[in-house]
Amino acid sequence: MPLQKLQFRPGLNREGTDYANEGGWFDGDKIRFRSGYPEKIGGWTRLSNNQFVGVARSLWNWIALVGTNYLGVGTSKKYYIEVGGTFNDITPIVQTDTTLLGGGLNANPIATTNGSATVTVTDPAYTPNVGDYILITTTSNVGGLNMNVNGISGTNEYVVQTVDIPNTKYTITALNNATSTATGGGTVTIKYLLPIGLDVFTPGTGFGAGPWGGITPSVTATLGSNPFASTNASSTIVVTHNSHGLNNGYYVAFNGATGFAGIPASMLNSVYIISNKTANTYEITLPSSYTASSTTTGGGSAVVVTMQSGSQGWGTGYDFTSLGQQLRLWSNDNFGQDLVIAPRGGAIYYWQDALGTAYRAEALSDLSTTAGFDGQYVPSATNQVVASAIQRFVIAMGANSYVSGNPNTDFDPMLVRWSDQENPYQWVPETTNQSGEFRLTNGSSIIGARATRQEILIWTDSALYSMQYLGPPYIWGFQVLMDNISVMSPSSMITVQNVTYWMGTDKFYMYSGRVETLPCALRQYIFTDINKDQSYQVFAGSNEGYNEVWWFYCSQGSNAVDKYVIYNYLDRVWYYGSMARTAWLDSGIRQYPMAANYENRILYHESAVDDVSGLTPVAIESYVQSSDFDIGDGHNFGFVWRILPDVNFNGSNVNNPYVVMKVKPRRNSGTAYGTADDTTVISANDYSAEPGYTIQEFTGQVYTRLRGRQMSFRIESDSLGVAWQLGSPRIDIRNDGRR
Repeated sequence: MPLQKLQFRPGLNREGTDYANEGGWFDGDKIRFRSGYPEKIGGWTRLSNNQFVGVARSLWNWIALVGTNYLGVGTSKKYYIEVGGTFNDITPIVQTDTTLLGGGLNANPIATTNGSATVTVTDPAYTPNVGDYILITTTSNVGGLNMNVNGISGTNEYVVQTVDIPNTKYTITALNNATSTATGGGTVTIKYLLPIGLDVFTPGTGFGAGPWGGITPSVTATLGSNPFASTNASSTIVVTHNSHGLNNGYYVAFNGATGFAGIPASMLNSVYIISNKTANTYEITLPSSYTASSTTTGGGSAVVVTMQSGSQGWGTGYDFTSLGQQLRLWSNDNFGQDLVIAPRGGAIYYWQDALGTAYRAEALSDLSTTAGFDGQYVPSATNQVVASAIQRFVIAMGANSYVSGNPNTDFDPMLVRWSDQENPYQWVPETTNQSGEFRLTNGSSIIGARATRQEILIWTDSALYSMQYLGPPYIWGFQVLMDNISVMSPSSMITVQNVTYWMGTDKFYMYSGRVETLPCALRQYIFTDINKDQSYQVFAGSNEGYNEVWWFYCSQGSNAVDKYVIYNYLDRVWYYGSMARTAWLDSGIRQYPMAANYENRILYHESAVDDVSGLTPVAIESYVQSSDFDIGDGHNFGFVWRILPDVNFNGSNVNNPYVVMKVKPRRNSGTAYGTADDTTVISANDYSAEPGYTIQEFTGQVYTRLRGRQMSFRIESDSLGVAWQLGSPRIDIRNDGRR
């Protein structure tokens, strides 16, 4: 019989069964389709050796007038501006207390214990949360410790370890042990940074919980040395916590743990649900992408656990976690060359380029007062801040309403407020300015917004609005574009080439002048796979170099982002895979797309062949597998004795790059794949080691002895330095009987 060309429809399709998708691709990982043919995706390199603190949720790139290339990085614990590979901490200071007259601190607020690195701070004016960052300046040593240089990396920065509310005390850990038991500090100044946020979504958190809602703080405990126990190749960790009194299903948050058994500290210092509890132990489960490399114990001697002590009514949140706050999501935008940022549910902050990266972002309300305006009327909280680049407004999506004489009105999640044009400091509506507000009606809360070329799109939990500048007297006009739609998260939208795409709760959408449902060949597969409890971790990004929109999400059973789905808007095809990322930003100002990972680094994607995020390159495992095909609609068995591959290795950086090719036969569509080596005629009942054929650049043909009614074709690669693209291979197949 003549050779049969193996050419499958581009894109992955999981809407039906494997056999029903005959002639298409069914499964893959870390591949894309270009011009209809599958290929391995590009690799990545680290931006620099430096790391940030926390889980990054936002990346924002811009260039100042003098040419400085800035990258804003918003994490669960900090906000940074990266320049030249260095992460500069510009996290706002929310309160400053001193021992000076009226400064909030009593005399001698710092206490040490001989031989211990634990330092107790007494401050009746402010109660931080476990995990918050503080800056201490003292004029005299305490217990032999110079608190100006005994913090993190030899600085005056410390992390709050425990909190004692009744006694207005909290503890921090110094770099060295004290040499005596003492109290003192001289003239002391303590600056409290913006409270940290959560790494994962936790029930009972959000606006109205935590410091903003006045909920009682969490219960904390210090665990014994190396409280974590791992099992090789398992994601389950046993925690030793004597007499914990917790129940299965309760939440715990860890701080101060060090990495062990191949598990990074960033994964251990997170929030988990406990299971299989005993009197002195319980289990936690890591994200599916993390497993222990050995059976051992670890975690260090400074592990602090914050525990849920019970649940309360709706709107009050759990008495739990280092914050009682919501998942920390940042919004950021430019007002000129300055930066406007806001943590979701928090205040608006402003960073001035003229002051440089040595200065922190400041509350917009404080800057407004300094500039001579009534700063008390700047929105005290917002779901998202947007700066209209063309019209020059700062806009709060969700805010407290303006009422003259009452700056402390209730937060309205459906209210849109904006500053005066060309003036981010003026928020008091007057006949002489263009500041104002408008309340949306369709929905219960603004989820997110995106500025496009001609309008600002606003998503509520049930509708999509268009916000367009009209000028005085109305200033801004609002129009409902579509009702009864959904949106997965505040970061699940992206605009590419004047088309906006977003992920809903059960489908994908696009807007190019009208709202449309985006046909998806992976819809059922993806929305069944998403962990809906962590839907707010979903984020979108674009990779215009390959005409792609990416959505990253947490898969079922995972509290960390570990999967992605891609829509190629040029070829109108879909594909998916596994990858742990927390934020994404397309190329533009910088050469490559950027992403943040759980190792607290920024990566340049499409910049390499392999995973070069660490010191040693790691091969990227990629594969694509077809749906079943047959001859004569499966009436006869087929016998394959020869395959003519068609693979190119353009972009590879090793000698003799190769892929492994497999043809997997089976007796019928409902049976398992049979396997054999290349010298034995396959029996569909033989399940020995799966045969693989090494394909190099100049491999002309390979000889096989494969027999089955249906067959599947697969190309895979797990070698360093290999880039590949599949063409149209051919097989020599003949009828071989009916049974």
